[in-house]
Amino acid sequence: MKKINSQIVKNKQVLLRVDYNVDLDKKGKIISDFRLRASLPTINFLLKNKAKKIIIISHLGRPEGKDKKLSLLPIAKHLEKLLNQKIIFIDDCVGKKVKEAIESSEEKIFVLENLRFYKEEEKNDKSFAQELAKLADVYVNDAFGVCHRLNASVGAITNFLPSYSGLLLEKEVKNLQKLKKNIKHPFVVILGGAKISTKLPIINEFLDIADYILLGGGLANTIWKARGFEVGKSLIEEEKIPEAKKLGSRKAELILPRDFIITSSFESSKGKLKEIENINKKDIIVDIGETSTKVFCQLIKSAKTILWNGPMGYWENKNFQTATIKIAKAIAQNKNFTVVGGGETLIAIEQLKLIDKYSLVSTGGGAMLEFLAKDNLPALKFLE
Repeated sequence: MKKINSQIVKNKQVLLRVDYNVDLDKKGKIISDFRLRASLPTINFLLKNKAKKIIIISHLGRPEGKDKKLSLLPIAKHLEKLLNQKIIFIDDCVGKKVKEAIESSEEKIFVLENLRFYKEEEKNDKSFAQELAKLADVYVNDAFGVCHRLNASVGAITNFLPSYSGLLLEKEVKNLQKLKKNIKHPFVVILGGAKISTKLPIINEFLDIADYILLGGGLANTIWKARGFEVGKSLIEEEKIPEAKKLGSRKAELILPRDFIITSSFESSKGKLKEIENINKKDIIVDIGETSTKVFCQLIKSAKTILWNGPMGYWENKNFQTATIKIAKAIAQNKNFTVVGGGETLIAIEQLKLIDKYSLVSTGGGAMLEFLAKDNLPALKFLE
């Protein structure tokens, strides 16, 4: 990849693509600022090497149009505190007004409004990318967590500006390459979270690489459903059941939890323990059970390489975090090579104060898994 250096950025206006797609609570406050802190080395590098202006762009959530609840204004304010430096927030990301606001200001750092307020961003629209490019002299991609998606701000933008990787992007790729080249066995992959759709291709890839793949959350529910078991009103992806049925036995052993915590509501404060064979049509699976958690933790304990992405249960309810907490601690206690990533995973390990206990904490979830499975990401090709 082409990497930034002092000569490239000196006296230049730099368009810096970051991944500030953080989780917000109901009041709009940032739950975890890990992704913001991870971007600071690149921002400080640009300041130290006398970039004329730094124009920060990011997306946040999946807005339908210009949704004020997903404005980057709170993120700009928080970044200002982290940097201890004045930041100008501009409530748009393209157009004459944005360009004039940047050029007329004496400040050095700007945060523009949510890129996804424009549908053209996710369509990798060249005209939209060209409008973004008019704001700067140089483009820097430091958004590893978005590099598996061909969005305008990581793909088409490279047609219009000299393009380079930031320090975080470089660090992520370097460390994940190190993991891929130096896998020691047993290699245990733990996958959780709500959706199986984004992880089915990854599971298929890792069936040829890992020794064990441990599944929790909605992924496990969907596979049990595909195998003909009752999962009640639990979270599943019905349209992915045909694909889930095709998951074959290869090198890795696919291990599903067999006991679960079930409730009648996601808002419940208490759950009951049930085996998979005993779940009925009214039940909702909200966590994996004690026996399955012990099985998972034993395999984690004996692993030489560990990759983890996604909580085991309904993490949003603190009453159903038990399995995720135990697994997070088990991985932290393993002194071999451990890699974790993904939005809810980051929240979990930050809340547990374990973020320094792993070999690598990736800012990307889907991007991390796809890179390990395929050795590259679509947006990285534009920086070669």
